[in-house]
Amino acid sequence: MPTPDPRIDEYIANSAAFAQPILIHLRQVIHAACPDVEETIKWGMPFFLYHGMLCHIASFKAHCALSFWKGELLVAQGDDKGREAMGQFGRIASLKDLPPTKTLAGYFNKAMTLNAEGVKAPSRARPKVARELVVPDYLIAALEEKPGASEQFRAFSPGAMREYVDWLTEAKTEATRLRRLSQAVEWIAEGKQRNWKYMNC
Repeated sequence: MPTPDPRIDEYIANSAAFAQPILIHLRQVIHAACPDVEETIKWGMPFFLYHGMLCHIASFKAHCALSFWKGELLVAQGDDKGREAMGQFGRIASLKDLPPTKTLAGYFNKAMTLNAEGVKAPSRARPKVARELVVPDYLIAALEEKPGASEQFRAFSPGAMREYVDWLTEAKTEATRLRRLSQAVEWIAEGKQRNWKYMNC
């Protein structure tokens, strides 16, 4: 039996109180369904491997997530709550938000079979026309006030620029947008991309 990854123990211990029983339960169900599963941390989240990527779990401020690597082949489109949050089960705020253990185990067994048989995840179609990148005036102005920030931003790839623009424009409140703007300018001035924390995971 593979050795549990202590980093996942730490991840769970550092998660919010509501999230800990959810993460512990999911981890137990995964191990019960797949005794040979391997644990690791990727992109700052607990991942579970069996002949490749099987699934990952995550906790956030008010919910948890369970995401299958080949979720499109496991969860019927009508049952997939991926539009609500990361993963196929939407926002998991309590154990009641999860399918019954037997149902979950069935998903893990199907996922294991897909991996063991070498079935590839469906390719995600890319849009034929790239979405136009429109940098908000307030970001341009804020970058110009910070020495070197504008130059660093212009040196980024269009995708790296878009990550910052999307992060700012998707803020739901003005306070959140201003907080993100301040953080973005600091990171950009240092030459850091939006998700720099996870680039070496």
